[in-house]
Amino acid sequence: MTKQLQDKIINWGIIGLGNIANKFVQDLLTIKGAQLYAVASRSKEKANAFASKYHAIKAYDSYETLVSDSNIDAVYIATPHAFHKENTLLCLEHGIAVLCEKPFAMNAEEVNTMIFKAKEKNVLLMEALWTYFLPHYQYVLQILSKKIYGNVLKLEADFGFYREFDDASRVFDKSIGGGSLLDIGIYPIFAALSTLGIPKDIQANATFFDNGADSSCSVVFDYNNNVTAHLKSTFLEKTPTEAVFHCEKGIIKINNGFFGPTTVTIISNNKEETIDFNYKKIGYNYEILHFNNLLREGKTESNMMTFEFSKQLIKLLDDVRRSIKLEY
Repeated sequence: MTKQLQDKIINWGIIGLGNIANKFVQDLLTIKGAQLYAVASRSKEKANAFASKYHAIKAYDSYETLVSDSNIDAVYIATPHAFHKENTLLCLEHGIAVLCEKPFAMNAEEVNTMIFKAKEKNVLLMEALWTYFLPHYQYVLQILSKKIYGNVLKLEADFGFYREFDDASRVFDKSIGGGSLLDIGIYPIFAALSTLGIPKDIQANATFFDNGADSSCSVVFDYNNNVTAHLKSTFLEKTPTEAVFHCEKGIIKINNGFFGPTTVTIISNNKEETIDFNYKKIGYNYEILHFNNLLREGKTESNMMTFEFSKQLIKLLDDVRRSIKLEY
């Protein structure tokens, strides 16, 4: 890495200014060598309000105008799922690096198109699945890979909260990818893929709202040697939202809110230990720092959140959708 790149302040743009963008930018503002340069919304009023709140230099009322700004180095895409592909392609066409919120896109075909364009343009692209980069999750991955407590026999992972159905809410709008599977079910499925790999068999069932969006989804992944992953997402009830790895010589439990900053409890030999990772921020800073480093090093693909992993993840989501007969 040259000193010039090392010292360069990375100018970030944000497309889509909803709840997750608000959280993302709060962490972005704490990172040395990066700044919030521009934000864009289809509403000029919303763009101005967001820019004013977080002291962005520019506010645009169209995504096209934002990507035409040659000062922008990277864009974080936080629009609804159904728009990820078109927003990503727009940025890549202008040679701008993209950190696109999960799920990467609506299906494997769209993800493949995005990755093809990134390779064609030789521009950095990464799926923003923040959990992968969190210290507690990396800690658990390390323990499991070293088999300190033996092999995993069973994984139980869930993500559930109660949300009253609202036709006007993005979360329930099937046409833009709303429903439990893509919105929150991706996290338990990610937990299985990142620790156990690709299953040999998938069984799934779901319940649906009247508009066709899935209200809950239960999935079982079968692996070799009778290893299973029991995964659940739901908008119908509050669940523990834990990831529990039952191993040969103990239990490793990622506690409440396993997908975000939390603690890890290890139960073995009749002893229980909880490790606190002393998180001080929301948690998006870890993926931002990783992405900034990739950009400074001239990389076009993450060595952690690889294209292959994103392809495997969206394929599993597609397979589950087919199993529960969910079509967008």
